[in-house]
Amino acid sequence: MPTLRETARLVLALPREAGSTEAAQAREHVTGYLTALGYTVTPQRFTFAPSSLLAFPIFGAGLGGLALVLFPFLYMDTLPRWAALAVWVVGLLALSILATGVGLGWVPLGEGTREDANLVATRGDRAPSRWVVAHLDSKAQGQSMAGRLIAVWVIGLTVLCLSALGLARLMGPVSPVLVGAGVILAVVAGILAGRGRLRGRSHGARDNGTGVVAALAAAAVPDTRVGILITGAEEFGLVGARVFARLWNSGAQTEFVNVDTVDQEGNLYLVSHDDGGERLARTLESVLGGLGVPVRRRRLPLGIFVDSAPLAKVAPAVTIGRLTWRTLRCIHTAGDTSEGLSFRTAEQVGKAIAAPDIGPN
Repeated sequence: MPTLRETARLVLALPREAGSTEAAQAREHVTGYLTALGYTVTPQRFTFAPSSLLAFPIFGAGLGGLALVLFPFLYMDTLPRWAALAVWVVGLLALSILATGVGLGWVPLGEGTREDANLVATRGDRAPSRWVVAHLDSKAQGQSMAGRLIAVWVIGLTVLCLSALGLARLMGPVSPVLVGAGVILAVVAGILAGRGRLRGRSHGARDNGTGVVAALAAAAVPDTRVGILITGAEEFGLVGARVFARLWNSGAQTEFVNVDTVDQEGNLYLVSHDDGGERLARTLESVLGGLGVPVRRRRLPLGIFVDSAPLAKVAPAVTIGRLTWRTLRCIHTAGDTSEGLSFRTAEQVGKAIAAPDIGPN
């Protein structure tokens, strides 16, 4: 039987972009480990559009273009005052619909589709009272997660700024300096968002090799009603988790604990999405408090997407993560390797959340 460390080494040796041969090989390693522990592992296959990652760059570029179109309506007194706000509202709505369609795979942009899969692992006849979840895939982009967050914040500021300028134009002339500043801000936002395209490959040691280690550590805990869900294509819009949630038809009470990035430094965060998740987070806070790492509860920050979000629509769900700004600057880049990285906390988290007699009664 392969050990946890051996399985982790094999998985982390592969750059696991969703839909790739390496991702399929990594699933085989995980399946072998879980099968040896007595789990029945069922692949849940699906297709997805890789062009969904273009949604954010398209929105950013469109925002910059819309600002340029808006410029004369904000600046020229010969045009109706209401026209600037009308152009802005209609343009922003159209851009949002387009970006949403691309992000959800409704508009594949001619790139075709790929196939990936979830691994659904159960042991014994009883339905799991808790699912431990981790995504297997990794990706590399032209910007780290930290860069994406900055781009999101700049885009948010741009939307607020241009909305304010459109409203100000209803009341009279707008300073050319303010108009120019708004347009420049929108162009910068577009440039930053454009860096979100795929570039290179990442072994994804932190994001999310550590989560996979935690899930496999949880699987090894005996006498527990834990199910293991290893999702695919998380980095392409939470596709695997959305597929699992859509097909969910169990009448049994359960809950989802998603583990996504457990670095060796920083606070341990319990991220919830609703009241049910908040109650689960409080329970886990007491369980994880004994690991010697500061534990913090919070809601999901703007600009970060995790598998617990779609899963929370069918049962209480949280995401566990441990990271700092330095972690954010590393993940989604080729620098996210296992060199010098300790998986000790990830293993501890996995064992703690899989303790016997856990989950809903």
